[in-house]
Amino acid sequence: MRDWSLQPAIVATAILTALLTQGLLSWSLTPKETLRVRLAHALRAIRLRSGHEETGRWLSGVEVNWRSPLITALGLSLLLRTDHIATMAFAAAIAIASKFLLKTHNKHFFNPANLGIIAALTLTNDAWVSPGQWGDEIWYALIFIGAGGMVLKRVGRWDTTGMFLASYALLEACRNLYLGWTWDVWAHRMTSGSLLLFALFMVTDPRSIPNARPARLIWALAIAILTFILRNQFYLSTAVFWALFLLAPLTIVLDKLWESPRFEWKQFKPPLSSAN
Repeated sequence: MRDWSLQPAIVATAILTALLTQGLLSWSLTPKETLRVRLAHALRAIRLRSGHEETGRWLSGVEVNWRSPLITALGLSLLLRTDHIATMAFAAAIAIASKFLLKTHNKHFFNPANLGIIAALTLTNDAWVSPGQWGDEIWYALIFIGAGGMVLKRVGRWDTTGMFLASYALLEACRNLYLGWTWDVWAHRMTSGSLLLFALFMVTDPRSIPNARPARLIWALAIAILTFILRNQFYLSTAVFWALFLLAPLTIVLDKLWESPRFEWKQFKPPLSSAN
């Protein structure tokens, strides 16, 4: 029998694997000369009595990228289900590795968490997702919208979420009218917790989606259409994840058609201690 609950050990595995993979690949793919310079500064800081100031100067040039692996681990923990720690570790490792290995012009185009989910679904026997695993209660929707709102305010990608949800809602509404169903069927589909999680946290990943707003709107519309087709023509319960996976390379084309600055997280720089 499948366990649908959030297991602390599984969640911890996703977080630790994502952070470790991020750290290992970041250092292993850093040029050796850069590593030597950073190591020399670190050793010098240790030797000095006022090492805190030197360490601050050394770290001020180093990117502390903890947001991405934590966000990826959160997405995997909320959307992917498995009974084995090894499967979650595999999904998290694939997700983070894709950021370093599957990219063009120094930008990864696959959503890491989504790719991890697809890899676990296709390459393991004990991973699953379900559109209804979070139910369709209104309080779930309020929680997800509230949390997603804070994230989207930070990254500024409300347009992508709005286009995806509006387009998908319209397509489902047209189908609902055509089949003569009552509107509670439509509401049941649109308030799915997994759908809202996908729309608020996954389809809006600022590092893997198109940079320009017109490109993002076209991209979100394409995902909504493909999701609708896969779900209603092929009865694929994981349609949203497959739609994002299949259309991820479209980001490369859209970025060439509409050039725009890339999203960048603000770098963390520890404050330098004042001299006494």
